[in-house]
Amino acid sequence: MIDFDTHYTMTSGGMAVAGRRKLAAWNPATRQIIARVTDATRRQLDEAVDSARIAFGSWSRAPIERRQDLVRRIGEAIERHAEPFMSLLTREQGKPRAGSEWEILGSVAWLKSMATMEVPLEILEDTPGRRVITRHTPLGVVGAIVPWNFPVLLAVWKIAPALLTGNTIVVKPSPFTPLCTLKLGELCRDILPPGVLNVVTGGDRLGKWMTAHPGIDKIAFTGHTDTGRHVMRSAADTLKRVTLELGGNDPAIVLPDVDIEDLAPKLFWAAFQNNAQFCNATKRLYIHESIYERLRDALVAYARTVKVGDGAEADTSIGPIQNEAQYRKVLEFIEDCRTHGYRFALGGQVDRAAAGWFIPITLVDDPPDNSRVVREEPFGPILPLLRWSKESEVIARANDTEYGLGASVWGRDLEAVERIGGQLEAGTVWLNEVHQYSPFQAFGGHKQSGIGCENSLHGLLEYTNHQTITLNKGAIREQEAA
Repeated sequence: MIDFDTHYTMTSGGMAVAGRRKLAAWNPATRQIIARVTDATRRQLDEAVDSARIAFGSWSRAPIERRQDLVRRIGEAIERHAEPFMSLLTREQGKPRAGSEWEILGSVAWLKSMATMEVPLEILEDTPGRRVITRHTPLGVVGAIVPWNFPVLLAVWKIAPALLTGNTIVVKPSPFTPLCTLKLGELCRDILPPGVLNVVTGGDRLGKWMTAHPGIDKIAFTGHTDTGRHVMRSAADTLKRVTLELGGNDPAIVLPDVDIEDLAPKLFWAAFQNNAQFCNATKRLYIHESIYERLRDALVAYARTVKVGDGAEADTSIGPIQNEAQYRKVLEFIEDCRTHGYRFALGGQVDRAAAGWFIPITLVDDPPDNSRVVREEPFGPILPLLRWSKESEVIARANDTEYGLGASVWGRDLEAVERIGGQLEAGTVWLNEVHQYSPFQAFGGHKQSGIGCENSLHGLLEYTNHQTITLNKGAIREQEAA
């Protein structure tokens, strides 16, 4: 029986591993320490990588059906323990019950769905004289570095394709949200062969050790763009493969013909799901000038009905900022708006004496395009509302960013919606919907929002090498004839 309240140990070589040096895990709604976990040493990382390399030989040769079955069984194990996973996720991440349910059950669905995928074999030529195929072979040991906003789901997005394609893996959760991932590692000790999945915990130094480690063949990283640049530099010394899912500054463009009352709640959650701690959150909302005031006021009215509070309370819809560093960053954005005299349509006043790291829902009323709140990624509940009048102008403004993760367009004129959406520079463009994901749908960023993609067959093959094999059948016949 897994104890979700105590005994948070790392997993290395199929065994529980702990250490003397500890990191604190906090409940962001109370600012109270809820557990202490191991801050791994370099030697402990080396041991985890060594165990993964040893396991790789037999795991990579296992039939795909065997790997599919075990990936599916991980999903079933999470499903059996869904309630304690949800409760623990709320305590360590801060998200309310609905958000924890979406993440945990989504992780189950992802594992089960990805377990149905197969690695393709491409036959390029098959004649009496010659056969040429391209197959996909595993890379080796994958290092997965997971962020704190969706600590279980984004771990699963890396674990499932890595294992399915025959790689072994070392997972590093964020030091802010290590608990659920440690428990996932504990569950897998009874499912996977030793060394196939390892979980190590630690701070920034552990991440740097992983990206430079000669025994790791690929880094799969989700996090801030600045950190992604450091990951890429470090990985370059050993020419590691990398998948980088990085920051976003997603625009949403609202046409003048929308149903304002129907759309306001959808746009609100497009921006504030998971307390806007979401790489794909709408972070710039462009509203046509003819409906700007009405939609702004509808957003304010709806926001006033949404409770911000402790995720453990049943009526809470938005929880706290997950950690103090991010809390202070969001405060800087609010103070910058105040310093420059930007108008708040809602929010902007923070109770710094609150028990947790709470920021009120904040809507900034038409700040200039060169403001920090428009140009940068706050990763918290502050959203600029921006007027537009000409289609060509709003497309240019939406694309005027170093990011290119996602975007959305909203309107009844489907021809206009598709025309605008087709000109946006983003990895995913949603039209009259947002945040629709699937294990079979590629997800990745353009520009400085990332390299490579996750999910779908495209994401699966990011964990493989292409290998072309040619067979000259005629050479054997010539020898036999001689």
